[in-house]
Formats: sequence, structure tokens, C-alpha cells
Amino acid sequence: MSATAIRTGGLAVRRPALTRRTSALMTLAGRRAALTAHNPRQVAVPLLTPILFATVIAPALSKALGGLHTHIDYVAYVSVGTVGLLVPLAAIFAGLSVIVDRHSGAQKELLAAPIPRALLVLSNLVVVLALATFQVVVLIAVAALRGGAFDITASGVAWFVAASVLFTVFMYGMAETLAARIPSQEEYIGATPAVAILPFFFAGALFPIHVLPGALAAFAKLLPLTHALALMRYGFVDHRGTGLHDIWGMSNPTTEAWLSLGVVVLFAAAFIGLGIRTFKRSAVS
Repeated sequence: MSATAIRTGGLAVRRPALTRRTSALMTLAGRRAALTAHNPRQVAVPLLTPILFATVIAPALSKALGGLHTHIDYVAYVSVGTVGLLVPLAAIFAGLSVIVDRHSGAQKELLAAPIPRALLVLSNLVVVLALATFQVVVLIAVAALRGGAFDITASGVAWFVAASVLFTVFMYGMAETLAARIPSQEEYIGATPAVAILPFFFAGALFPIHVLPGALAAFAKLLPLTHALALMRYGFVDHRGTGLHDIWGMSNPTTEAWLSLGVVVLFAAAFIGLGIRTFKRSAVS
């Protein structure tokens, strides 16, 4: 491991490269967190629609339709589903901040700093993960207060956290890629519905994917959001793995959960890697 010599009182103290990079990452993340906290709308606005779904729309649909699974509370079902709207909106807002930083912020100065450029992307990801965690916790808490029946266990928390974190990484990788390739805020906002909202309606957020026409159901199975939501519900709502069975058609929900987790891992790794690569390229263009 490479190291840097720091001279203190006549003695050379060697500082490992990993320590330097971790320190730089935390400093950059602190800067992005301060900018995010300075704009409360970035924290509060993405919460409004999911909370509306969890507290108003889900109970109304449950009463009108009688629920879609007899063994699943529909309020809890939709509340978990709205994570699939909350996380993409949080990631897209963060990507918009990157464009603002590029045009009128300190990005040029940061690019000149002696730090790996990948840390600029990863520091933003750290803040998005923290923000999404806060928002998801608030959403689930509000849904529980509204009467959502969650069945939370230690292993269920692990599945839920793994799925939500990996999906957040995937969405921020996509947002970073778009922010690096789209020159203006207006064009970026124009892409938001297709990226952050449209998949929500196909991925089983409001109803199981098996009620979709055959072609759309097949398309839904390709979306990482479909796998992430099925995992989250497996953890918090439906230990029978009904959503996972709709995807894989197998009899063992644990096996199906690992398969879906693998899908989300692949998407998260691919898109955060693409986001870093695209950012590096745009920084020198």
C-alpha cells in the first residue's frame, strides 16, 4: 500500500493512502451533505408523494379493491412499493445538484484537487444513501402509524436493507451518468419521468406483476426495481415471497430472494461503475 510522509516535529509519519482517500471521501461527503441540508426542499419534497400514497391512496385502494393478496396488508404492500418512487426521486435530485455544481459550483476547483475523481462520485453517493435512509425510515414509520401491518424480523431487516441500499446505488449511478451526459438542467428534468417514475408503474409497486399482460409482465421482470421491491416485501411484509414467486416461479422463496439480490447487485455495480467512468470522461472534455 502506498503511503505519504508527513513531517511532524522532525519525525516523518507515514500516512497510508487508504486513510488519505477515506479522509478525502468524508470531507467531500460533508461538503455535499452541507449543500443538501442548505436546501430543505431536496429532503422534504421527494417524501410528499410517497407519504401521500402510503397514507391516502393505499387505504383508499385497499377499501375499494379489497386488497390484492388475502394474506398481505395492502397499506403495507403499497408503502413498501412507494420506496420505488422515493429512492429514484432522491437520486435524481442529487444528480441535478451535480449539474448545478458543474455550472455554478466548486466542481472545477475540486477536479483540480489531488484526489481520485471517483471520490467525487462516491462522496455524493454516501450522501444520497444517508438521505434515502432517512426518507425510507420516515415513510415506513408513517405507514405503520397509518395502520400498515408490517412483519419485521432481523433477517427481514437484512433483506430490506440490502435491497434498498443496492437499489439506491443503482439509481444514483444512473443519475450520475445522466448528469454527466446531459448539458442543461432543463434536459435533465425532462428525462426524469422516464427514469424515475415510469418503472414505478410496471415493477409491482401498486399491484402484483402477474396481473399485467404477458409482454408487460416479462418486461417488469427485467427491471431492477421489480426485484428490489420483491426483496423488500419479502423482508417486511410477505415472508411467503409472493412477489419473488411472480418473478421466478420457483417454490423456495429464499432461493428466489438470493437470485433477485444477485440481479440488483449486478445492476448496482454496473451503473455505479458507468457513472464513475462517465463522470471522469466528462471532466476532461
